[in-house]
Parts: sequence; C-alpha cells; structure tokens
Amino acid sequence: MIIFDLLNYWVVIILMMIGFFIVISRGNLVKKIIGLNIFQVSVFIFYISVGNVRGGTAPIFLEGATLYSNPLPHVLILTAIVVGIATTALALSLVIRIKASYGTIEETEILEQDKQ
Repeated sequence: MIIFDLLNYWVVIILMMIGFFIVISRGNLVKKIIGLNIFQVSVFIFYISVGNVRGGTAPIFLEGATLYSNPLPHVLILTAIVVGIATTALALSLVIRIKASYGTIEETEILEQDKQ
C-alpha cells in the first residue's frame, strides 16, 4: 500500500505542520521555541529518511557488500542537532532576559508595553 511505503514522509509533513501551527498560533515565547524545535526535528527526520539506502551497509569495506549508505546526510544532521541545541539555548536565555525586562513572556503584552 502506497500510504505505508511513504509513512516517513507523512510523519515529516505532520510534524512540520504541528510545529508551524504552534509558532504562528501561540503568543507565549517558550511555546514558540518548542514549535520551532518540533519543526526542526521534522527536517532532521526528512534528511535521515532520504539518506537511508535499503539493503545498504555502513561505508566500511566488507567482503560481499556491494551497496553502501551515504554517511553525509547523517553527519549533516549531527551538526544540525548541535546547532539546534545551541540556538535553543540562546533563545531560552533571551526569553529569560525578556521576562526580567518586561515581566512577561506573552508576545501581545510585550508589544503593548513597547507601544507605551
């Protein structure tokens, strides 16, 4: 069945839409960061699933192995995970500073205080 053959793509699309919905619909800054992380994880899953080779082995020369997986997508995702963690840490530290300055982390309340 074609739906189950493309299950990884459906999971990616669903996670992307969930993350995007959280980012655009929520006013809480921490919830927006969580939405961005969900979106980011969906991109990770997409790259890993595209880099998968059925029947492929690790790129180590073995006797009898004729099909190898490309390690580049996995290496790129490891780098992206590190960058994502650093970005999330920076965003959360900015939220802490915003909370200290404005007394809230709700986007609408921050915008109202800036107008005054």
